[in-house]
Amino acid sequence: MPELLESWSEFNVAMVGATAALAGLLIVAMSVNIRSILDSATLPARAAASIATLVAAIAVTALALAPGQPLWAYGLEVLVAAAVAAVFESHAIRIIRRDRTAHAGTALDRFLKSAAGGLPILAYLAGGVALIAGAPAAGLWLVGVATILAIASALLYSWVVLIEVLR
Repeated sequence: MPELLESWSEFNVAMVGATAALAGLLIVAMSVNIRSILDSATLPARAAASIATLVAAIAVTALALAPGQPLWAYGLEVLVAAAVAAVFESHAIRIIRRDRTAHAGTALDRFLKSAAGGLPILAYLAGGVALIAGAPAAGLWLVGVATILAIASALLYSWVVLIEVLR
Protein backbone atom coordinates (compact mmCIF):
# COMPACT_ATOMS: atom_id res chain seq x y z
CA MET A 1 0.00 0.00 0.00
CA PRO A 2 2.88 2.49 0.17
CA GLU A 3 2.08 3.40 -3.46
CA LEU A 4 -1.20 4.89 -2.23
CA LEU A 5 0.76 7.07 0.18
CA GLU A 6 3.18 7.97 -2.61
CA SER A 7 0.28 9.26 -4.72
CA TRP A 8 -0.16 11.97 -2.06
CA SER A 9 3.47 13.08 -2.19
CA GLU A 10 2.91 16.28 -4.18
CA PHE A 11 0.14 17.35 -1.81
CA ASN A 12 2.36 16.62 1.19
CA VAL A 13 5.38 18.45 -0.26
CA ALA A 14 3.21 21.51 -0.93
CA MET A 15 1.65 21.38 2.54
CA VAL A 16 4.98 20.97 4.35
CA GLY A 17 6.42 24.03 2.61
CA ALA A 18 3.36 26.22 2.93
CA THR A 19 2.65 25.28 6.52
CA ALA A 20 6.25 25.71 7.66
CA ALA A 21 6.41 29.15 6.03
CA LEU A 22 3.11 30.12 7.62
CA ALA A 23 4.24 28.95 11.06
CA GLY A 24 7.38 31.05 10.76
CA LEU A 25 5.44 34.12 9.71
CA LEU A 26 2.96 33.72 12.55
CA ILE A 27 5.72 33.37 15.12
CA VAL A 28 7.34 36.56 13.83
CA ALA A 29 3.99 38.41 13.78
CA MET A 30 3.18 37.31 17.31
CA SER A 31 6.65 38.16 18.59
CA VAL A 32 6.13 41.80 17.63
CA ASN A 33 3.32 42.00 20.21
CA ILE A 34 4.52 39.35 22.62
CA ARG A 35 4.19 41.53 25.75
CA SER A 36 0.54 42.34 24.97
CA ILE A 37 -0.17 38.70 24.14
CA LEU A 38 1.36 37.50 27.40
CA ASP A 39 -0.60 40.08 29.38
CA SER A 40 -3.90 38.64 28.13
CA ALA A 41 -5.83 35.88 29.84
CA THR A 42 -6.65 33.92 26.66
CA LEU A 43 -4.21 34.95 23.96
CA PRO A 44 -1.16 32.90 25.01
CA ALA A 45 -3.21 29.69 24.93
CA ARG A 46 -4.70 30.58 21.55
CA ALA A 47 -1.27 31.42 20.15
CA ALA A 48 0.16 28.15 21.46
CA ALA A 49 -2.75 26.16 20.04
CA SER A 50 -2.37 27.75 16.61
CA ILE A 51 1.36 27.00 16.50
CA ALA A 52 0.82 23.45 17.81
CA THR A 53 -1.80 22.82 15.14
CA LEU A 54 0.57 24.03 12.45
CA VAL A 55 3.39 21.90 13.84
CA ALA A 56 1.07 18.89 13.74
CA ALA A 57 0.28 19.66 10.09
CA ILE A 58 4.00 19.97 9.32
CA ALA A 59 4.79 16.70 11.11
CA VAL A 60 1.94 14.77 9.50
CA THR A 61 2.72 15.91 5.97
CA ALA A 62 6.49 15.53 6.40
CA LEU A 63 6.18 12.03 7.86
CA ALA A 64 3.99 11.03 4.92
CA LEU A 65 7.04 11.59 2.73
CA ALA A 66 9.15 8.99 4.57
CA PRO A 67 9.81 6.26 2.01
CA GLY A 68 8.55 2.73 2.39
CA GLN A 69 6.66 3.03 5.65
CA PRO A 70 3.54 0.95 6.07
CA LEU A 71 0.25 2.81 6.25
CA TRP A 72 -0.50 1.54 9.76
CA ALA A 73 2.77 3.15 10.95
CA TYR A 74 1.84 6.41 9.28
CA GLY A 75 -1.58 6.19 10.94
CA LEU A 76 0.13 5.83 14.31
CA GLU A 77 2.29 8.90 13.55
CA VAL A 78 -0.84 10.88 12.68
CA LEU A 79 -2.45 9.85 15.97
CA VAL A 80 0.62 10.94 17.96
CA ALA A 81 0.76 14.33 16.20
CA ALA A 82 -2.97 14.83 16.80
CA ALA A 83 -2.62 13.88 20.45
CA VAL A 84 0.17 16.41 21.01
CA ALA A 85 -1.83 19.17 19.29
CA ALA A 86 -4.89 18.13 21.30
CA VAL A 87 -3.07 18.92 24.56
CA PHE A 88 -2.56 22.53 23.45
CA GLU A 89 -6.04 22.78 21.98
CA SER A 90 -7.69 21.40 25.12
CA HIS A 91 -5.85 23.97 27.21
CA ALA A 92 -6.98 26.78 24.88
CA ILE A 93 -10.58 25.56 25.00
CA ARG A 94 -10.55 25.53 28.81
CA ILE A 95 -9.12 29.05 28.92
CA ILE A 96 -11.61 30.38 26.35
CA ARG A 97 -14.58 28.79 28.12
CA ARG A 98 -13.57 30.42 31.43
CA ASP A 99 -13.13 33.87 29.87
CA ARG A 100 -15.75 36.23 31.29
CA THR A 101 -14.30 39.51 30.02
CA ALA A 102 -16.50 41.97 28.15
CA HIS A 103 -15.32 40.88 24.69
CA ALA A 104 -15.64 37.13 25.41
CA GLY A 105 -19.32 37.09 24.45
CA THR A 106 -21.95 34.54 25.35
CA ALA A 107 -21.36 30.89 26.14
CA LEU A 108 -22.28 30.14 22.52
CA ASP A 109 -19.71 32.68 21.30
CA ARG A 110 -17.02 31.09 23.47
CA PHE A 111 -17.98 27.63 22.20
CA LEU A 112 -17.74 28.74 18.58
CA LYS A 113 -14.39 30.43 19.25
CA SER A 114 -13.01 27.18 20.55
CA ALA A 115 -14.74 24.69 18.23
CA ALA A 116 -12.71 25.63 15.17
CA GLY A 117 -9.53 24.44 16.84
CA GLY A 118 -10.94 21.00 17.54
CA LEU A 119 -12.04 20.22 13.99
CA PRO A 120 -8.61 19.47 12.50
CA ILE A 121 -7.65 17.36 15.50
CA LEU A 122 -10.81 15.28 15.19
CA ALA A 123 -10.16 14.84 11.47
CA TYR A 124 -6.54 13.79 12.15
CA LEU A 125 -7.72 11.29 14.76
CA ALA A 126 -10.31 9.85 12.35
CA GLY A 127 -7.70 9.66 9.58
CA GLY A 128 -5.15 7.96 11.81
CA VAL A 129 -7.70 5.41 13.00
CA ALA A 130 -8.83 4.73 9.42
CA LEU A 131 -5.22 4.15 8.33
CA ILE A 132 -4.57 1.75 11.18
CA ALA A 133 -7.92 -0.02 10.67
CA GLY A 134 -7.17 -0.78 7.02
CA ALA A 135 -9.15 1.93 5.23
CA PRO A 136 -6.21 3.72 3.61
CA ALA A 137 -8.02 5.76 0.96
CA ALA A 138 -10.47 7.19 3.50
CA GLY A 139 -7.66 7.71 6.01
CA LEU A 140 -5.49 9.63 3.59
CA TRP A 141 -8.40 11.82 2.51
CA LEU A 142 -9.24 12.56 6.14
CA VAL A 143 -5.61 13.45 6.83
CA GLY A 144 -5.59 15.72 3.77
CA VAL A 145 -8.77 17.47 4.88
CA ALA A 146 -7.41 17.72 8.43
CA THR A 147 -4.27 19.41 7.14
CA ILE A 148 -6.29 22.05 5.31
CA LEU A 149 -8.52 22.49 8.39
CA ALA A 150 -5.39 22.82 10.55
CA ILE A 151 -4.13 25.68 8.41
CA ALA A 152 -7.53 27.40 8.45
CA SER A 153 -7.93 26.90 12.20
CA ALA A 154 -4.43 28.19 12.95
CA LEU A 155 -5.03 31.23 10.77
CA LEU A 156 -8.32 31.92 12.54
CA TYR A 157 -6.77 31.61 16.02
CA SER A 158 -3.78 33.70 14.97
CA TRP A 159 -6.05 36.37 13.51
CA VAL A 160 -7.96 36.52 16.79
CA VAL A 161 -4.68 36.81 18.72
CA LEU A 162 -3.37 39.59 16.51
CA ILE A 163 -6.68 41.51 16.56
CA GLU A 164 -7.31 41.07 20.28
CA VAL A 165 -3.89 42.57 21.03
CA LEU A 166 -5.20 45.87 19.68
CA ARG A 167 -8.32 45.94 21.89
